[in-house]
Amino acid sequence: MEGNEEKQEEISPQDMKQFTHTQNTGMKQSLSVVLPIYNEEELIKDLVLGIIHVLSEQEISFEVVAVDDGSSDDSLNVLRGLKETHPKVLTIVKHLHNRGNGAALRTGIRVAKGDIVVTMDSDGQHNPEDILKLITNIPPYDLVIGARGEGYKGSWSRGLANHFYNWFASWLSRTEVKDLTSGFRAMRREAVLHFLPLFPNGFSAPTTTTLTFLKAGYNVLFVPIDVSQRIAGESKISIWRDGMRFVMIILRMIMLYDPLRIFLISGGVMSLLGLLAWIAGLINAGRLVFPNSAIFLFSTAIVTWLLGLVSDQITSTRIHYYGDESVEIVGDASEKRV
Repeated sequence: MEGNEEKQEEISPQDMKQFTHTQNTGMKQSLSVVLPIYNEEELIKDLVLGIIHVLSEQEISFEVVAVDDGSSDDSLNVLRGLKETHPKVLTIVKHLHNRGNGAALRTGIRVAKGDIVVTMDSDGQHNPEDILKLITNIPPYDLVIGARGEGYKGSWSRGLANHFYNWFASWLSRTEVKDLTSGFRAMRREAVLHFLPLFPNGFSAPTTTTLTFLKAGYNVLFVPIDVSQRIAGESKISIWRDGMRFVMIILRMIMLYDPLRIFLISGGVMSLLGLLAWIAGLINAGRLVFPNSAIFLFSTAIVTWLLGLVSDQITSTRIHYYGDESVEIVGDASEKRV
């Protein structure tokens, strides 16, 4: 399914009613906000209280699942203090040692009880009020991503890297990807559970969910959000180390769902190099010859294409169609999602 982008607009009571009651059954939906936390003692209290304040004003059954990923500072004690004052809506999960952002998200989603799961970064850059912008689009969408706009005030190197990731993912997935790495997203828990085994331990879980939802045929929407700068603590993301992981995750997901996309391009490059080698041989020899380099490159191209076909056949037998994506019924107000 193609990813779409929606303009920012006010959240109306009718929008919230659409979220709180599914269109086909009238049953109430519940919400879980999952926070992966690692050494954020200065920021986590305000973030948790802000989420609780925003959601308490809505007719939403919700919980906040805070996953302490082996923090070495006082983050866990801050969470325990919040648990004493908000025992009904705050669940704390503790990793015995630091396992990574993706592992914390995986744990939080497993523990979550809500029909809809929202994931947020715990560095204070995401506005809790934007949760409403995301969840009111489920249904009809299965994954809604908070996309950072042109006004994003990150470093130039990170902005350049994000533009490259978005372009690369869009090219490989044949879908326009507005923000591949945004950690602020809402998704149907029933759908994301299919892909938890694919979650890496590091900072590539958003990349994984974006590409797996797109390639598995789920409905994905990009909603513009404003992102603030971190006001305390240090970023845990390394441009070079985690950047290479993002690229590898993109390639891994495409190889899992659409390997022919990569093999066709690789074979085409080998064929072009072989053609250039042949032309160079003709010019140098002044007669019709086939240099060994050209023969080698053409042979490599043929083998690459054949491997791509075999990989595509293997992939087609391993990909499961879950049949649980949201479907909108047009012209029947009483039946919107099946």
